[in-house]
Amino acid sequence: MPAAVPPASLPELFAAFNDLTVLIVGDVMMDAYVWGKTTRISPEAPVPVVNVSRTEQRLGGAANVALNVQALGATPLLCAVIGDDQGGDQLLELLRTTGLSADGIVRSQHRPTTVKQRILAHGQQLLRIDSEVETDLNEEENRGLAESFEELLSRADVVIFEDYDKGVLNEKSIQHFIQLARQQGVPTVVDPKKKNFLAYQHCTLFKPNLKELREGLKLEFGDTDAEKPAFEAAVARLREVLTPEIVLVTLSERGVFVENGQMKRTYIPAHLRSISDVSGAGDTVISIAALCVALGLPAPVTAALANLGGGLVCEQVGVVPIEKQLLLEEAQNVGLAL
Repeated sequence: MPAAVPPASLPELFAAFNDLTVLIVGDVMMDAYVWGKTTRISPEAPVPVVNVSRTEQRLGGAANVALNVQALGATPLLCAVIGDDQGGDQLLELLRTTGLSADGIVRSQHRPTTVKQRILAHGQQLLRIDSEVETDLNEEENRGLAESFEELLSRADVVIFEDYDKGVLNEKSIQHFIQLARQQGVPTVVDPKKKNFLAYQHCTLFKPNLKELREGLKLEFGDTDAEKPAFEAAVARLREVLTPEIVLVTLSERGVFVENGQMKRTYIPAHLRSISDVSGAGDTVISIAALCVALGLPAPVTAALANLGGGLVCEQVGVVPIEKQLLLEEAQNVGLAL
């Protein structure tokens, strides 16, 4: 369990990450990459022909959050449902080779493992092929997921809900899981999507991006300074519906916004970056935020560190976890104070 007194310095904070266990429940997936070169157009259709040079498979979705948690030094526990198929076999093998536990993984014959295959040539993505379903779990699958969650919760210092609208999480299970966590005094942090947006009542930290906030509340507002009152009114509406302790909104190139339980609002600007790929940045943000929440850090500090981490992974191509030492050095360079 985390220390009763929050860390007093950045090195102490990063060392304290090592003592945390994080339960991640939600949609896991495989990110498959095909790299190649294209020098001609197909005679069969007006599309480029890609000569494959290499392929790679990576853990994605909630599993990428687990990789970020692991990279930060904490122990991740995954709780999810995957298919009893080739994609599921490959995902379990990747969990094994990366040292991640599969204790909470439930396999089903009724749904495929989500696989997102990206075709890239000359540094650009030409096509993405998604193999997945988005239907809710059936009764048997829900029961298996709940049993795994309940078994792992006693080992957790914080719970991350990683929702990609693929059907693993639903309103009933979300409310049940949050209630169980609250009963055991385990904080909950949420990375939401549209379908279950309003189901996460009484969570500790709720982290939408601007698009998700608009869609989830069915409100229209822009991302300019002139639209700030409308944006803050949307956050106030979110508080009325969900009553989270902390609201953390990622604002893309404008940084992040955070509001704590005392209604103190903080805008943190983004740092100048050479952006290569924004894929997976949200996974990094929620991972860092969860560890900070588990350690009782103030909301502005949590948001500032998560903002730094999200920006750093945007400098990498593809979905990759954060580098702990690099994040520590970046936090020290910008003078982040706890």
